[in-house]
Amino acid sequence: MGYDSLAYGCGVTDELTPAQQQVLDQLGADADHRPSFPTDLRQLLRARLEAGLAPSMHQLPPDETVFVNKHKLNLVHGCEARFLAEEEAPFEPNLAMVVGVVAHKAVELSINWRGEIVPAELVDQAVASIEHGEYWATDFLQSRTDRELAELRSDAVERFATFSECFPPLKSAWRPVTESRTTVELFDGRLVLRGKVDLTLGHARGNTAGKVLIDLKTGRFFSTHLDDLRFYALLETMRVGVPPRQLASYYLDQGELVPEQVTTRLLDTTEARVIDGIRSMIDLLTDEREPVKRPSGACRWCPILSTCNEGQDHLEADHDANP
Repeated sequence: MGYDSLAYGCGVTDELTPAQQQVLDQLGADADHRPSFPTDLRQLLRARLEAGLAPSMHQLPPDETVFVNKHKLNLVHGCEARFLAEEEAPFEPNLAMVVGVVAHKAVELSINWRGEIVPAELVDQAVASIEHGEYWATDFLQSRTDRELAELRSDAVERFATFSECFPPLKSAWRPVTESRTTVELFDGRLVLRGKVDLTLGHARGNTAGKVLIDLKTGRFFSTHLDDLRFYALLETMRVGVPPRQLASYYLDQGELVPEQVTTRLLDTTEARVIDGIRSMIDLLTDEREPVKRPSGACRWCPILSTCNEGQDHLEADHDANP
């Protein structure tokens, strides 16, 4: 059974729940509905990125490297003051981040797991793997109390159980890959674009798209979730030369999939957003201008909230309007 069988009514013998079947129906596509793309698309995207960013790169010292990911792009397109504050603050993992890492590791283990899938057992194996590995979350796990680890396991089990109940079982023939990393370097390595997709399925065939990029989400929909996946699609295209066929955010709490087809127009608008974002990053990092403050609900997580009048006023007004 190949990935082409990930289509309605084809090649799936397991009895699926309605939620699992709905995901399969939304993700599947036969060979006649898989788009093909120009052979030179990869080179075109790279050339346009470098042309659009060349003036900004000249602002940087010759030995400085700029690293860009989805989080930084979202920050700089939101509140620029928060972007600068987080650039200066050291990275500190929190419980929600590590729960996500553990759940994703459990999904990865489940792909080749022999025997019955028991969420608590897979999560325990995932925790053990991370605790004794070289992950950024290793120190976090090793420093938790027994109570904190129990709470973490409970949250991770719930997340993995929800995924296994509502998402169709991952067949090895679909080429599932968890936490798939992509890196694109421009300007001789002075600009590095990085992405990490929660789950990928399928692969391209020649110039014909076949891969699906999936991000697993908790909570409700935000428009930035679409921007994240589009950024991943751009990186995937620049790495492989063929875009993914489809993007999808999967919301664990609701058991709902939000899919989006990849087109050249989508890649064009994504590239324009990336260029604008990186230009702003470089302007701010080189003190070319003052950061623009754009208060929003995200102010509650900002490291400079205690000294930001605009953010405090926004949150106070939001609380008064929505007590």
